[in-house]
Amino acid sequence: MSSSTVPVLSWLDTPLLGSSRFYILVAALPVLSLMCAACTVALWRPELVRNVNAFVASFCKFFYSNFMKPHSGDDSSGQQAALESFYKVQADVYDASRKKLLCGREDMLALLAAQLKFQAEEGAWSRSGPIWVDIGGGTGYNIEAMQAYLDVPDFFSSVYLVDLSPSLCEVARKRFARLGWKVKVVCQDARNFRLEDHLEGHKATEALLECSFVDVDKRQKADLITMSYSLSMIPDYYNAVDSLSGLLAPLGLIGVVDFYVQSIVETAGRNYIGGSFNRHVNWLSRVIWRSWFDCDRVGLEGARRDYLEYRFGTRKSLDERNYLLGGIPYYIFLGCHRQLPFAAADLLDRVDASCTESPYLSPRNHHAKTTQAAKSNATVEIRSKAYQSAIINLNSNLPLPSTFYQNHQRRIYYNDQLKKHTQFNNDYLYAFTWEDPRVDQRLLKIEDNDVVLCLTSAGDNLLEYLVSASPKRIHAVDLNPNQNHLLELKIAAFQALSYADFWKMFGEGKYVNLRHALISKLSPHMSSQAFQFWLKRTARFTSRGFYESGGSGHAIRLVRWLSWASGITSELRRLSECKTLNEQREIWPRIRRVLLSRALHWAVIGTEWWVWKAAGVPPAQRQMILADHLDNPHLNPLGRHLVDVNGEAMWEYIVNTLDPVARDTLISDDNYHYLLTVKGSYSRTCYPQYLSARAHAKLSRPDAFAGLRIHTDEINEVIARIKPATLTIAVIMDSMDWFDSGSDEAAIQIQALNHALILGGRVMLRSAGLRPWYVAVFERLGFSTKRVAARLPGTCIDRLV
Repeated sequence: MSSSTVPVLSWLDTPLLGSSRFYILVAALPVLSLMCAACTVALWRPELVRNVNAFVASFCKFFYSNFMKPHSGDDSSGQQAALESFYKVQADVYDASRKKLLCGREDMLALLAAQLKFQAEEGAWSRSGPIWVDIGGGTGYNIEAMQAYLDVPDFFSSVYLVDLSPSLCEVARKRFARLGWKVKVVCQDARNFRLEDHLEGHKATEALLECSFVDVDKRQKADLITMSYSLSMIPDYYNAVDSLSGLLAPLGLIGVVDFYVQSIVETAGRNYIGGSFNRHVNWLSRVIWRSWFDCDRVGLEGARRDYLEYRFGTRKSLDERNYLLGGIPYYIFLGCHRQLPFAAADLLDRVDASCTESPYLSPRNHHAKTTQAAKSNATVEIRSKAYQSAIINLNSNLPLPSTFYQNHQRRIYYNDQLKKHTQFNNDYLYAFTWEDPRVDQRLLKIEDNDVVLCLTSAGDNLLEYLVSASPKRIHAVDLNPNQNHLLELKIAAFQALSYADFWKMFGEGKYVNLRHALISKLSPHMSSQAFQFWLKRTARFTSRGFYESGGSGHAIRLVRWLSWASGITSELRRLSECKTLNEQREIWPRIRRVLLSRALHWAVIGTEWWVWKAAGVPPAQRQMILADHLDNPHLNPLGRHLVDVNGEAMWEYIVNTLDPVARDTLISDDNYHYLLTVKGSYSRTCYPQYLSARAHAKLSRPDAFAGLRIHTDEINEVIARIKPATLTIAVIMDSMDWFDSGSDEAAIQIQALNHALILGGRVMLRSAGLRPWYVAVFERLGFSTKRVAARLPGTCIDRLV
């Protein structure tokens, strides 16, 4: 054996030493591989290495400044020194380190840009453009980011950035020099900022004044004020918010995005905050986040946001979470002056008059009129709930409810915290209306001078009324606020989207860009509550499709699942594509064997859950169906009792509904209701008229919905507050089927209708029963009644039943 081979054999033959070195070699291989890969990347992609190095350096500076560096600046130099102690080290990496931490800034800017565009279209500014002041603007990130939504240099006449940190202001100056934008960077306390101090041709404020304070109404005003994660860092936030109120122009907007923690209990009774959806932060999260941010002198107490909402009227309010960093709560607030401008000072009375169909009474004469009525012992006219709530707020020195500050006064104020509204668990029952509007139009013959009251449901039928005619007023009523949210979404889509996008949303039921559209296009046309609702439910238009959502979506999903499980998917597809009734009649028996099987009915369709949740049949209406079954000698020859025929009655009702429809209406061409149930969407040849291009052209006009009022309340409550003899038509669908026959609710509603309708006014109703018990109540209370159609076994009265 040669000497050169001995060390190798010795190394391999040594048990302990050999195994140790072997494992070291194995462990080193991945490290060596990673080093080789890093060297390769450095040679071929040097820019990637620089980006990684920059990220690591930024993170290290951020981590050191926020978690390790001791704070100073607590001497007499005050807040500015404290801010410099925190920001000076990290000023050059501030933007890079805050991209994922400070969420919501882009959303706030997009919401404000949408509002500003709407105001510009309405001719809000007589001069060249609005003035924007960014309070606590730091490095100027917000101003540059606004360029994605507005052309900042051309749209705004002047832009000011105000911040107390010299280091951040220096970064901002370099940013705007690079962009070539004329943005005035002011390193100053926000409480002391005055626009007139920085306008060309104006002397300093001190030289203009001979007294100790300025008349706020004579100061130069800003049309837009923004605060991005700065309110939580201002110790004297009360004075800061007060100064912003004096800085904001009469028609100006303020936008704030910031961290917060708050319990829902703290907002109880506040009707002016624009909705509290997702606002509650649980106790543990409140303790953790407040303690965490307090280390960096960031105040998360709810009082900051509360005072902001107290000093300004709420245009939009939104509560979100930064789940990437552990679910940090943050909010977005869009506001305006709580005192309405002089031109809109009579808004309360105008809204009240439109809600109650009363003559318009200006505020100037209101006090005199009511005083005169009181002296003569006359009954003062009943006011709407919106008016009463507004008066309470004004007397309590509070802002008006959020609905009064919206661009449109369609949605009438309601208290979203009442149990009668929260019982619907933040969801709608109907994604589409299950009544045939063709029958309504044929029987009612709506004209331009009609005042119509109808149930909202999914909004489809009242949109059809607006397409076929232009009634003077439509009062849309629904107790479920989410049904009215759906109507608001459709109206906003008419007003802000092209016909192609509108068809994608409600023709196909899928629209992948809904979140972007909500923020940048639809938000100026929606109430704060409706906007909050839909921003959390954009996935309904991207996954299965919109029409598979809500309670009615259960029926569509059941049909789809049954077709897959029983192998009739192809038959259902052929059914939706049939060109003639004969072809449809040939296919139907194969589908009928599955959908109308006794086993399926016993397991699913006959259950109370399905009847209520999917079909939308309340218990009282179900009892009417059972009673008709018992009274029919052909269906109940043995005279069985209610409990014995419970399931059979519902099965017979469905059979007598579907068989005539499949036999007499062509689903692919004329019956869009059942086409939607089969396909989950409409087709280009079969759809409701409100989805036509002609309807979009009419309803996309700015004044198309000027006569619409959306009430979130019981029908009785709305009718009772309408001036007598003003309604001409009331379309109440099958709402009276929901009343129990032993209660007085039907009589109360019928009396209210009789009071509100003009002589010769009409009430149109539908019922699942052949002989509704409340028809006799109508006759007893002064109505003449006429049954215009009855769905008997083997026949259908429209395209549905």
